[in-house]
Amino acid sequence: MERTIFSDEHTDFRQMVRDFLEKEAVPHHPEWEKQGHVSRDIWLAAGKTGLLAMDIPESYGGGGTSDLRFQWIVTEEVARAGTSGLGFTLHNDVIAPYLNELTNDEQKQRWLPRFCTGEMITAIAMTEPGTGSDLQGIQTRAVREGDEWVINGQKTFITNGIMSDLVIVVCKTDPDAGAHGFSLIVVERDTPGFERGRNLEKIGMSAQDTAELSFTDVRVPAGNLLGEEGKGFIYLMQNLPRERLSIAVGSIAGAEKVLEETIKYVKERTAFGKPLAKLQSVRFSAAEMATKLAVTRAFVDRCITELDEGKLGPADASMAKYWASETAKEVIDSCLQLHGGYGYMKEYPVAKAYLDTRVQTIYGGTTEIMKEIIGRVVLG
Repeated sequence: MERTIFSDEHTDFRQMVRDFLEKEAVPHHPEWEKQGHVSRDIWLAAGKTGLLAMDIPESYGGGGTSDLRFQWIVTEEVARAGTSGLGFTLHNDVIAPYLNELTNDEQKQRWLPRFCTGEMITAIAMTEPGTGSDLQGIQTRAVREGDEWVINGQKTFITNGIMSDLVIVVCKTDPDAGAHGFSLIVVERDTPGFERGRNLEKIGMSAQDTAELSFTDVRVPAGNLLGEEGKGFIYLMQNLPRERLSIAVGSIAGAEKVLEETIKYVKERTAFGKPLAKLQSVRFSAAEMATKLAVTRAFVDRCITELDEGKLGPADASMAKYWASETAKEVIDSCLQLHGGYGYMKEYPVAKAYLDTRVQTIYGGTTEIMKEIIGRVVLG
């Protein structure tokens, strides 16, 4: 089914992104997986090519477009290429709105130019060892002392955690104010007391640096507060639909690519004297997967349009994230099964996709949290 949400300009941009990844990322990804992180060179190359900060104003070096379809194309192509170590999607889809919408003029001048060039890699530190998806349970504390904030606490599962130069830290600034007691404070690399722990060993996404972070009497200027004090939780809730749609976009694109490769495989692989594709069970499996992806694609594309129009609500974003990530998990599992023993070999892309995709039903809010959000809206 033809996708109708993209113009010829988008199509040309997609080809540029695909060519960039094939040349600059795919050949190096196996080595990045061994070392546990990508190179800084790929970030600089992406910035130079125009793959970063597309919705940041041109005056700061960004793309200057409010058309988020360009960044969704980057998200899709990174997923299709299997280059799961690239943290571009976090940078573009998650961090950009915080730095674009909440910063004052001084902060924009200080951070946005390097954000756009890829010189400054970013992360957001929400999750803590004892909180998981329960953001209101965050314990990291920030206390105002004169012209500084003093931060103490721990974070975990932080994407881009090792390489990041700027981290947006979710802190509790008023313990007695409930949801109105959280603020967002920026901590920069090499700030005394800011330590990075292990580059966590995950079952998938091995080239994506995911770290533990600790803050011990970390002092940052009062001017590193993003937005207003006490509105951190509100800002998170406002931006989570975009983050969750990003996960949905990447999930469906990655699963579509795996199915394409699996179709090629079953047409070429023979069993009982004929191609696997001639077996009824294989045809039925392919039919089920293609249908699930087509239906999911239609909904996700609609959500892309809704977000661009400023209409995408938390429930719809949660539906997209829940359904797309669970569908991708099911489809890729079925694709691996059709590969038989070869699907269990890491040299086959389906095996890597199987490991990389599993986390999509967990990060950005688990499937169970998504259902809770949707249920609250449905039941009022």
